[in-house]
Amino acid sequence: MNSPSGASGGVHWRSDIASLVFPVEGHGAICAVHRGALRTLLDADPTPEACLGYFARFEAAFRAAAHAKIARKRILPGTNLHLTSRDIARKLLEAGQGERGEQP
Repeated sequence: MNSPSGASGGVHWRSDIASLVFPVEGHGAICAVHRGALRTLLDADPTPEACLGYFARFEAAFRAAAHAKIARKRILPGTNLHLTSRDIARKLLEAGQGERGEQP
């Protein structure tokens, strides 16, 4: 199941890589979050719909995590990247939204 890329700011599920993907504004690339990372954050075996719902609920943390990783790793513009559950959990905790997810 692939969600349309026009949905909610370009976020969609890519079944070929079992990942949620979204464009990173100002970077010219996409960011992927594998199903395994989302499994850790959701503390359950996630469906694509559950992953998209989690992204919608915590979109700011996902986007902040992507920008932080780009800065930390000095990822060149136009280079795709992926986030781990720790990348996202770190931003959730910083925002006081750390109800689930592993400790950074």
